[in-house]
Amino acid sequence: MKNDLHEALMDLVGVVNRPQPDQHLLKLAGVSLDRALFPLLVRVGLRGPIGVVELAELVGRDHSTVSRQVAKLESLGLVRRRAGDTDARVREAVVTPAGQAMVDAIGQARSRMYASVLAHWTEEEKATLTHLLRRLADDAKVWVKEEGGG
Repeated sequence: MKNDLHEALMDLVGVVNRPQPDQHLLKLAGVSLDRALFPLLVRVGLRGPIGVVELAELVGRDHSTVSRQVAKLESLGLVRRRAGDTDARVREAVVTPAGQAMVDAIGQARSRMYASVLAHWTEEEKATLTHLLRRLADDAKVWVKEEGGG
């Protein structure tokens, strides 16, 4: 039996992981940033302050690689690192005003892209999609913590 959900998710992941949509998004946002750095910047902007280990888990990369990439974002003035609020030994990344401006520009460009992709969907379909994707993501996170070795 064919697993339609798995196939659809793999197709979506394939589109999201291709370099062309990222390059288009950055161009649409008017942002000049290495394609490997912008997902980190966006997550720091949306989830920060955030430690490198947690950030690495979110993006599915090795924490030493993410640490070097956060250092690059810091050198560009887009994030700063500070001691953690709950554990001073943990270095957290926090977006700077310049970094937040980039995160906002990328978010606005992403909204325009989604509007184009979903132009023929009803408002109800878009709301249902958003609700079900959020539910799937939340349940998948719980599963990883409880059963998937996370």
